[in-house]
Amino acid sequence: MSTLQGKHIYLRALEPEDLEFVYRLENDTALWEVSQTQTPYSLFLIKNYLENAHKDIYEAKQLRLAICKHETFEAIGLIDLFDFDPKNQRAGIGIVIQNQDNRNSGYGKEALELLLTYAKDYLHVHQLFANIAVSNSPSIALFTSLGFQLVGLKKDWIYNQGIYTDEAMYQFIF
Repeated sequence: MSTLQGKHIYLRALEPEDLEFVYRLENDTALWEVSQTQTPYSLFLIKNYLENAHKDIYEAKQLRLAICKHETFEAIGLIDLFDFDPKNQRAGIGIVIQNQDNRNSGYGKEALELLLTYAKDYLHVHQLFANIAVSNSPSIALFTSLGFQLVGLKKDWIYNQGIYTDEAMYQFIF
């Protein structure tokens, strides 16, 4: 599908071979604050998730895609649509790039652009929203660079290591 092909990266469905990659990503405690995770995931749970990842977004209400480099075919991150609501034509969107070396290289922006196009042209979504900790300035810069607008602030929304932080809600309307 050319919609999911960019200049430097492409998006693809998750495969059983992604087990170790997803396992490492989901169990990276440095990312738990972003994903609201509090406990590790077992290989068994990740394997079960991957076995059911083929479910249609209309059934699962979620779509998770691997972000892969063209040159190496390696998965470098994940991008998700979640809380998919076809009646109101909206979904949440989230992205994570695993390795610090791959961040700030334009891969996240390219992946987000591809998923925006897919959501609009194929899922007929009217709007997307992203929940971002106010301290996550790289994500805020990424989403606002593509037209997401701040629409709300959830005070003391995230509790991490004894500190409450605010979470901002950004929205993109097609």
